[in-house]
Amino acid sequence: MRLDLTSDPVDLTAALVDIPSPSHHEQEIADTVEHALHGLSGVEVIRHGNTVAARTNRGLGSRVILAGHTDTVPVADNLPHRLSEGVMHGCGTVDMKSGMAVYLHNFAVLAQSPELAHDLTVIAYDCEEVDGRFNGLGQLAAAHPEWVHGDLALLGEPSGAMIEAGCQGSLRVRVTATGVRAHSARSWLGDNAAHKLAAVIGRIADYQPREVDIDGCLYREGINVVKLESFVATNSIPDEASMLVNYRFAPDRTGPDAQQHLQEVLDLGADMTLEVDDLALAALPGLHQPAAAALVKAVGGNVRAKFGWTDVSRFAELGIPAVNFGPGDPGFAHKRDEQLPVDQVGLVSDQLHKFLVSQPE
Repeated sequence: MRLDLTSDPVDLTAALVDIPSPSHHEQEIADTVEHALHGLSGVEVIRHGNTVAARTNRGLGSRVILAGHTDTVPVADNLPHRLSEGVMHGCGTVDMKSGMAVYLHNFAVLAQSPELAHDLTVIAYDCEEVDGRFNGLGQLAAAHPEWVHGDLALLGEPSGAMIEAGCQGSLRVRVTATGVRAHSARSWLGDNAAHKLAAVIGRIADYQPREVDIDGCLYREGINVVKLESFVATNSIPDEASMLVNYRFAPDRTGPDAQQHLQEVLDLGADMTLEVDDLALAALPGLHQPAAAALVKAVGGNVRAKFGWTDVSRFAELGIPAVNFGPGDPGFAHKRDEQLPVDQVGLVSDQLHKFLVSQPE
């Protein structure tokens, strides 16, 4: 397949959607995007695994990074795309091939345009939907750090055609309780490990999460049990029980702050242990930065907090303000009936174009 990156972004979205690319199977879409980017004049292209990036080098004094992932969750009988009454259905329409299409389109149209106000880098990376060690953006940053430097980074994650600033952090811990195994007919001879978790679960259920306003964005924290395990046999008292607890924390907390707060809430007993299973740091919205403020102006001030974790955190760690900006309702992400109002594609594309051609103040 040959992609015309300058074509209508709705048509480009459909073309990308129709290339199946579940995580770890992105070679075809990477080949297609790479070939299309090599067809543009005056840009530098690099490939690292199945991550493809391109950039302009026109000395415009500032650089905007347009990044998005090309992988999807597994296809669920929802390909090829289907268009009905202004709504596009199909795997990846929302998360996030529409955002990727908008970014590739604007990069291609503006790369040589005299209107362009910022040098551009576009990054189409693989393996965002799986374990972080496979993340193509992270691997590109490690191997070619110069390719992820800029004054502002935009992630094409679905945000309802408005800016979702920053992102909350995610801390996942495993809590394990130990007891003594026994026959359930003689339970007094044992010590039920599963029952020991009850008090901790009660504290989690009663927990009142914070709401934090940062740069006008309201972040809502939450602590939840997401997995429970305990079993020996149907006639046995379990001697071990464990649970996974997920804490979504606002970006005013560091990783150590989040861990300390969670430990205080759980208040574990002496016969319980806590092990950190995963930690993804939060990202401050950074809307006070000039480049971010200009983007907010271009979209008419439509800004809200990002509750989920996204790769804006990777840019925040590098000191680069980053926001999520893409078409689609994130509530449809990963669903069998994933769908996208196509008018949002045009809206995001037009607003992004307006920002990219506006001269920095």
